[in-house]
Amino acid sequence: MTDNVFADALVPEVDDPQFADLIDTFTVPARVPLAPEIEMYLATHITPLWQATEDILGVLDIPPPYWAFAWPGGQAITRYILDHPELVRGKKVLDFACGGGMQAIACVMAGADSILANDIDPVAITATRLNAERNGVRFETTTENFVGTQSATRRWDVIFAGDVCYQQDMANAVLQWLMGEARLGTRVILADPGRTYAPTHNIDELETYDVPVDVAVEDVDTKFTRIWQLLPDRDK
Repeated sequence: MTDNVFADALVPEVDDPQFADLIDTFTVPARVPLAPEIEMYLATHITPLWQATEDILGVLDIPPPYWAFAWPGGQAITRYILDHPELVRGKKVLDFACGGGMQAIACVMAGADSILANDIDPVAITATRLNAERNGVRFETTTENFVGTQSATRRWDVIFAGDVCYQQDMANAVLQWLMGEARLGTRVILADPGRTYAPTHNIDELETYDVPVDVAVEDVDTKFTRIWQLLPDRDK
């Protein structure tokens, strides 16, 4: 891994002009509410973007445009990184399911040694790269699916995973994979605003935030969000 540079080898689709056009058409630069140090391309209206994604990119089997919103878990972790830079300073970091990459951007600002922003959605990786450029930072990106590909050795010092527990099957698979990484000695930091499938054991609460969110997305204007460290269960 090359420190703080964009990856040279990327899935071809991430450079497809229609991805950047989609982002340019349906988002605007905006400050992250809980972390105004960071500016991202965020959607102002949900329905047009969602429909456009289905119409333009549906044939490519690309996920919905989760990358276009500042989800509460991601905001909480981003704020936590900026407030506790010692967590990542000089470390090798993975921003898992990065969406628009705000956690990775915060890691650069906090002095991480190397950062990999990962999302299986190639449009999210395009958004991440554009957001990084807007904030004057650089780091590697990948669309590789790490879940279920456990390594025998530690690959990262810290993994951040914000708001990944909203679907049961996905949450179960992701948490199993993250637990395997924690057993290797990686510090795994989760954030969740009370989603149904969030973990209830083997966790240590680090911080809580009342996170400003889009009412159209969450049906409320703030979400109480917890930051946890995943504790390795060495008996399984």
